[in-house]
Amino acid sequence: MLNRVDIVGNPNVGVFIIATDDVAIVPYSLLDEKVEIIKETLDVDVVKASISGSSLIGSLAVANSNGIVVSPHVLDREIEQFKKLGLNVDTLPGQYTAVGNIIAANDKGAIASPFLEPDAIQVIEETLDVDVKSSSIVGSDIIGSLVSVTNKGFLMSNQAMKSEINFAQEVFGVEGDIGTVGKGIPLVGACIISNSNGAIVAKDSTGPEMARVEEALGFLDDF
Repeated sequence: MLNRVDIVGNPNVGVFIIATDDVAIVPYSLLDEKVEIIKETLDVDVVKASISGSSLIGSLAVANSNGIVVSPHVLDREIEQFKKLGLNVDTLPGQYTAVGNIIAANDKGAIASPFLEPDAIQVIEETLDVDVKSSSIVGSDIIGSLVSVTNKGFLMSNQAMKSEINFAQEVFGVEGDIGTVGKGIPLVGACIISNSNGAIVAKDSTGPEMARVEEALGFLDDF
């Protein structure tokens, strides 16, 4: 299912919310009617939480069906909440807090910013139970903001080259494409909430953008 909805009042829905095939983690402040939209679109349970006391959950964490890697400033009670969801939980070593902005992952692989140290890469691999490759995309290190990936497909910034698409296909084990959302925004990872069941995109996304999202993330195979 694909929905074009104003979830948080701006196009950066992926900055506030993170989703796997099993659960969506949303801010405490999210209205119940928006929670229902997420639950219906992604076909998952929805849990309200915070990371480091912040509502920027999608920026401060990266997750797949196996685990969640979070900001080093995460609170103990938040870690316990994620463990109760059945997820492996660990913090990213080092100075970087915007974990979701610099890592993109599904259940088959992950791409991490090249400036991350080997101990950080190891934490990602062990927590998410995937192989991790380090690379920039379109000359940028904000991998998580430039890619929306599920276990069925991925959408990458429209500025990405063919070689970068091929690289991502090898890492994630699924096919993908380039595109934009929200009338030309290339930061598709920041502006999409997605899993294998569906996606929610920035409200101003056009029909052609929606069609590209649907195809790239593999939803056309459901029909």
